[in-house]
Amino acid sequence: MQHLSLQQRLLQKLSPQQIQVIKLLELPMLQLEARIKKELEENPVLELEDNEFGKSEEEIPEDLKTKEDKDHEEFSVDDYLTEEDYPTYRYEANNFSRDEKTVDMPYSEASSFHEYLQEQVAMVMLSEEDSILAEQIIGNIDEDGYLRRELEAIVDDVAFARNIHTDRKSLTRILRLIQEFDPPGIGARDLRECLMIQLTRKDMGREEIRWAYMILDEMFEEFTKKHYDKIQRKLNFEEDNLREALDEILKLNPKPGSSFSNSLSRGTQTIIPDFILEIVNDEMVLSLNQRNVPELNISNYYTNMLKTFRDNGKGMSGDQKEALTFVKQKIDSAKWFIDAIKQRQETLMLVMRSMLRFQRAFFLEGDETKLRPMILKDIADMTGLDISTISRVSNSKYIQTHFGIYQLKYFFSESMQKEDGEEVSTREIKSILKECIANENKLKPVTDDELASILKDKGYNIARRTVAKYREQLNIPVARMRKEL
Repeated sequence: MQHLSLQQRLLQKLSPQQIQVIKLLELPMLQLEARIKKELEENPVLELEDNEFGKSEEEIPEDLKTKEDKDHEEFSVDDYLTEEDYPTYRYEANNFSRDEKTVDMPYSEASSFHEYLQEQVAMVMLSEEDSILAEQIIGNIDEDGYLRRELEAIVDDVAFARNIHTDRKSLTRILRLIQEFDPPGIGARDLRECLMIQLTRKDMGREEIRWAYMILDEMFEEFTKKHYDKIQRKLNFEEDNLREALDEILKLNPKPGSSFSNSLSRGTQTIIPDFILEIVNDEMVLSLNQRNVPELNISNYYTNMLKTFRDNGKGMSGDQKEALTFVKQKIDSAKWFIDAIKQRQETLMLVMRSMLRFQRAFFLEGDETKLRPMILKDIADMTGLDISTISRVSNSKYIQTHFGIYQLKYFFSESMQKEDGEEVSTREIKSILKECIANENKLKPVTDDELASILKDKGYNIARRTVAKYREQLNIPVARMRKEL
């Protein structure tokens, strides 16, 4: 049986303005620029700061207010016509970079990697059917230059899509032709074939080239595992012969497709720092990078429109009242957006200044060993902000210093205690690991057990598995894979 009942609950919800601030806080510089441009396109009330907007302290008649105005006093027309409610969102002089010049980098349009291969097919005298087969093979070559699709599958593709019946032998003949194209190594089905194709394009009369070819042809697995002693014994190489052959192999390109210069098809990441740190008279000067972020204002045209509605009073028609509602909604949206930009800037500067104070020694000298252990809660306690806010600020944000550009996440690290009780950052331990590995004997690289022993001698009591974890985080391979002749 259905029945109605009243229930009172207390819920905590974010207002639209708070949601907007949170979303803007997460955006890095490039995405913020795009977001502002999008808002400028969608909201006619927003404009770049070229013109001043209207000023008035007169109130709109009470009978012109909508229900929303009467429910929320902050929505009165008086608010829309007061200049101090619409400041630009650059509030501090140090929010400007010293170099305000914006430079647009030119680019040239080039053919794609696959178009380049197709152009080479056109230069070879092929029958119509062979040209179609070559086109099908090239279409299956990935950006690295490898053909990772089975020839049998391509045979089926050609039969269904082009109504051409062929076989593996015919496709192999066309593939061999494509493998003679530039760049060398194109169309290989695995790394071994790719390297061997490149060697055949070299002078096979040279001994070191022939030795390199033998290693790839007969001892490829041992080569990938760096079992050089086995290669020497089986191929009866002297150490100098092996070293010369390995040098030739290391000169080869394991990803021939990546060598094709095409800036339009290559996914590159552009990093624009959100903060700029400069050292002036041994003092840190922090500023927001506002180079390509336009200043916003409320359009003078729409504030004048509100004045007109106010002067008309009760004589407004239905269309004019609808226009009034529309203008007020758009001004609300613009006001919230400008305020959200302001709050974003204030929050970013507050968090970054706290990080500078916490890591002062590092930011002054750039010495990685001076980094103190720091977690999100440390900065949250200093700023009085929530940990989630600190996380949003540090995510995808960068700072430009006099010794490089760093992601804010880089400065957060866990801590551990040395034998003398001193707390140190795990980043300091990783720095020591990198130094030990960089100075090791490449003929006999240090193992994880030996690294753990070295760290213990320095006062860092760390287990071998922890050393292995830090080494993997540094993208350093195991000792056997670091072996060199």
